[in-house]
Amino acid sequence: MARVVIDANVIISAAYGGTPLEALVLALEGHEVYLSESARRELEDTFLKLSRKLSEGQIVFIQERIRQLVAIAKCIPVSTRVTLSRDAKDDHYLSLCKEAKADFLITGDKDLLSISPEDLKKNRISCSIVTPKSFLEIAL
Repeated sequence: MARVVIDANVIISAAYGGTPLEALVLALEGHEVYLSESARRELEDTFLKLSRKLSEGQIVFIQERIRQLVAIAKCIPVSTRVTLSRDAKDDHYLSLCKEAKADFLITGDKDLLSISPEDLKKNRISCSIVTPKSFLEIAL
């Protein structure tokens, strides 16, 4: 069982189905998913911003996935401060990965995906940053 952190963009994208949904379901049903308070807040803020663009069914779907994620995920405090991403707003995911000793960070964010394994190791982060598609290929 892998330790997994999921970026908010993957959870929101899951409302549209396809690969993000498959990766989300696989992570929630077969792995340990980790969440921090700042990641939970980002997820809720992102949802609020996008809710005007979503259908009623998508809104209900995402709200249910958020509730499911919060109920299932291990919410841990993050005291580590990593500054590695080109986008400083993404650094909390890296800090969470380090704190949780995550195996995977599932994201579609190009700033996170561009971080080299060497830079992760230098910061003592042992996870692989993968797309939902890559996670499915590796974890199945």
